[in-house]
Amino acid sequence: MNANLPIPYKKPLGATGRSLPYAALASAGGSPRLVPDSDADSGFFRALESRGLSLNGPQIEAVRHGDGPLLTLAGAGSGKTSVLAGRTGYLVAVRGADPRSILLVTFSVKAAAEMKERIAALPGMPPGAAAQVTARTFHSFFLQLLRSRGYRQEILGSGPYPMIVLKGMIRELGLGDRIEPETALAALSEAKLSLVPLEELPDRTQADRELKRLLLRFEEWKEREQRMDFDDILLWSHRLLREQPGLLATLQRRFRYIMIDEFQDTSLLQYELIRMLAGGHGNLMAVGDDDQTIYGFNGARSEYILGFKDAFPQAKMITLDTNYRSTASIVGLGNEVIKHNKARFPKTLKAVATSRDVPLYIRPFTTDQEALAVTAHIRERVEEGARAYGDFAILYRTASNSRAMFEQLVLSEIPFQIQDTGDLFYDQSAVKPLVDYMRLSVKRRDFTAMEGVLPSMYVNRHKGMAHIRAKDDPRPKKGPLIHLLTMEGLKDFQKEQIQARITFVKGLKALKPADAVRRMRKEFYDAYLDAEQAGASSAGSIAAGATAHKETLRESLDELESSAARFADVPSFLTFVSKMAERHAQMKSLPPDAAKDAVKLMTIHKSKGLEFPAVAIIGASEGILPHSLALEADKLAGGADSDPAARKEAALEEERRLAYVAITRAKEELLVSSPATYRGRKIDVSRFLLAAFQSSPVSSGQPSGAVEKQVPSAASKPAARAAEKPAAAGVLASRAAAAKAFKSK
Repeated sequence: MNANLPIPYKKPLGATGRSLPYAALASAGGSPRLVPDSDADSGFFRALESRGLSLNGPQIEAVRHGDGPLLTLAGAGSGKTSVLAGRTGYLVAVRGADPRSILLVTFSVKAAAEMKERIAALPGMPPGAAAQVTARTFHSFFLQLLRSRGYRQEILGSGPYPMIVLKGMIRELGLGDRIEPETALAALSEAKLSLVPLEELPDRTQADRELKRLLLRFEEWKEREQRMDFDDILLWSHRLLREQPGLLATLQRRFRYIMIDEFQDTSLLQYELIRMLAGGHGNLMAVGDDDQTIYGFNGARSEYILGFKDAFPQAKMITLDTNYRSTASIVGLGNEVIKHNKARFPKTLKAVATSRDVPLYIRPFTTDQEALAVTAHIRERVEEGARAYGDFAILYRTASNSRAMFEQLVLSEIPFQIQDTGDLFYDQSAVKPLVDYMRLSVKRRDFTAMEGVLPSMYVNRHKGMAHIRAKDDPRPKKGPLIHLLTMEGLKDFQKEQIQARITFVKGLKALKPADAVRRMRKEFYDAYLDAEQAGASSAGSIAAGATAHKETLRESLDELESSAARFADVPSFLTFVSKMAERHAQMKSLPPDAAKDAVKLMTIHKSKGLEFPAVAIIGASEGILPHSLALEADKLAGGADSDPAARKEAALEEERRLAYVAITRAKEELLVSSPATYRGRKIDVSRFLLAAFQSSPVSSGQPSGAVEKQVPSAASKPAARAAEKPAAAGVLASRAAAAKAFKSK
């Protein structure tokens, strides 16, 4: 066993002033005690109990709710699906509501199908009644509305086609590689979900104007081609209902009871649509958790759930505060983390499950050591028969944070499945050109790699490759890049760049991979990225997005440097990259059934709504979670009315909600890893963890706590471990020497 791997502790390193946080246990009993047989509706609850569903007090109150607005705060694992289905059945079976008058809006097709299934199994539902309840996603419901009014546009999905169209337009507009199609689509979606007409997008800078021109061109193309995207479905429905009040009134009469799940994830556009539908009667039940608002980048705004009672003054509020998913120690940690947010409804969840196991914390030196430690832990838990691979999920803040973990899982031959659909790390837009330069240094006639480096030489990739091939076909060169010097229309600075890069590539192979990355960044690549972002520092959301994009690129490049540092020469590094690409392609082609006994690897955002017996959260350190962009949100460009301090506070609160979501995915075991170095710098344990162990509140803007000597978990002592076989200790608990794990540079 490798004694250099870190052992786990019961507190994060640096935590002070608090014993282990445990959630209070929920009181015993439920509807059998709370709903006596003398109640007129007791038969409904007795029937639920006969099917194994005993509701607690707040759940019963929500199920019984009749007319008027209701905000149901559904804490993590609190049984909100049972409440939504239960209230639907109650309205039909007890209150006699027409099932056709009930509209249940979800955020996923899977959730809508599950809701239908749950409703159909409820007692007292007349035959066929469940099928008459409208349970749909936002987009499904409003697409049906548009189709009924004669809209026949074809749906432009999220596949490669819109990217291809946008790339063509970028070429037509002469924008070179200054705008990524993904960035353009994200900006387009943000504008629509925020009800901002494209004509009103900012145009203060050249970058703003270029993006605006591209988006307007894309919308014109869609109109000509009779296409609409998913955001158009909602936007056009909003316009339709405003222009046709008679149609809106018909819908309001039809759907007397409206319930919306995951209300905290609503954008302004979705919020306005729901308000319009419920405007005639106010019978709106919003179910959600303000502590799980984590989709700000997709337009979700926590103020809609926080301001529900302002929008609906007569609204009743019920809090589902019992977590049925996780053990008391996991629920307790989540409580202590999230309570430091200010923009939230105060609530403290109770638990029903207890366990000897508690969340454990490790402090590896690097992200690569972190990956070694987590994979070793998983393997031992499986080999000792305590867990299956399919029990585990590994959660991380951003895609680049998964690089080391992905690679170590491959090297360890542990079955796993990536739940995210993004590119391999080495194929990301910022990373691939540097890898391509290294490929060219090994094989100078690698035309695929050649195409990848042209934009960083300020040469249009399509025109450049066409010229190279036209010149090289009759007169092949050992290094075909030389043909670029004869390309017409080149400016002097472009010729200088091309010549310098040809010379540079020749000597690149002799460098160590990490030195090669550093040299490329220092000599030309960082400057190239800066040039691509030039002019994007003005006020407005587009500029802020450009700044965030730039930081994400730099984060990826730092991670590339860390990866390359493990290899002695460029060819061995490239061989490793090819192996990872092959494995990544295999992972993407696996059938869904292959994931049943495989470790799940995903971002925290992707994990929302899911649960796992065992969870490992990696990267719980300052600059990763919370992300560096949140830590510097006060320095980013904002709107004219934007207060820097408030902007930073809001960004940190969303990051804290991410940490909370990650923690509350775990049912029985939780391992939290806080690497000590990242992007070449020493970093602290996440302030969110340290604050959870303090006896007084901690400001969002400051990390907390001085380092104290930590006592390893009792499970890390061999004698205790042999006696108790604790569920979360694993291989990390058996390490004899922890000192090397906590060294600093």
